[in-house]
Amino acid sequence: MTWTAPEIDQPNVFSGDLGERALLENYLDYFRAELLKKCTGLDPDQLKQRNVDPSTISLLGLVRHMADVEKWWFCVLLDQQDLAAQKTFTQEEDFDADFNDLDGLPAEDVWKLFDKAVEQARDSAAKYDLDKDVRTTIATVNLRWVYIHMIEEYARHCGHADFLRERIDGATSS
Repeated sequence: MTWTAPEIDQPNVFSGDLGERALLENYLDYFRAELLKKCTGLDPDQLKQRNVDPSTISLLGLVRHMADVEKWWFCVLLDQQDLAAQKTFTQEEDFDADFNDLDGLPAEDVWKLFDKAVEQARDSAAKYDLDKDVRTTIATVNLRWVYIHMIEEYARHCGHADFLRERIDGATSS
């Protein structure tokens, strides 16, 4: 039996009067689930399909990319964890390896690593308040900004995922 991307339960972002942090966490969880939902029911070959040349973007590549982005922002920049211990797919010699090297790890294992990256990101973020400084190479931001950036990053990539999924099997809604 061929592995297929599992069904995803998506959180409800319209769940009452939430405080700021809960609202940010809820929206981020919504878009995390939205990306995976675009992959539901597809097999590894379908997940590797690219949209149009010369783009290397694929659904599997997006999941790999976001696993690295989760670790980068929450574990490395926010929590100051060792960068080498956090890298999963991106490589120094190929910054786009998360999109380019799709045969390096089975899709089922990519899902497990994505789930682990999200869990590590949540654990790292839970240690700090929203005003915690996060230093990047170009600016110092705070954890609140990181949440908003991650929501934006997921939303943008979910748009990419819409086009990819439509090309694969015609599905146009989540």
